Amino acid sequence: MSVVEPGSFLTLHYRLAGPRGDVINTFGGKPATLSLGTGELAPAVEACLIGLNEGAHTSFDLPAGAAFGERNPDMIQWLARKDLDALGDPGERYEVGEVVQLPTPGGEGQFAGVVQAVREDGALRLDFNHPLAGQPVTFEVHVIGVL
Repeated sequence: MSVVEPGSFLTLHYRLAGPRGDVINTFGGKPATLSLGTGELAPAVEACLIGLNEGAHTSFDLPAGAAFGERNPDMIQWLARKDLDALGDPGERYEVGEVVQLPTPGGEGQFAGVVQAVREDGALRLDFNHPLAGQPVTFEVHVIGVL
């Protein structure tokens, strides 16, 4: 039986939940595949996986801030309408609570922010903190395969 080690390639089902419920849940759908140590999961979450046997199904409770750090007020920023139009669909309407995907500065990927406020001029106040930052997290996992 294979054991999860640093650098392992895994097939698994997992669920990350905070006080308000699930943020990610692959149970009931297609399992996830990922490599440990590549940043696909937070380091504290990856640490829970090390030493688990293939076939293990378990749950971990991580204290507030341990999984995704503390909330950082500097990660809440206003983005002007003209900048939004340049980054996405001009004229797009946004609502509080909506998740907005924006390209990284180099254009090689994307990052997300949650709309906290919309001004009359169309500017958005976006929260770029992870949704579970500063919160206790339950991490449930079923390790299907280890390579």
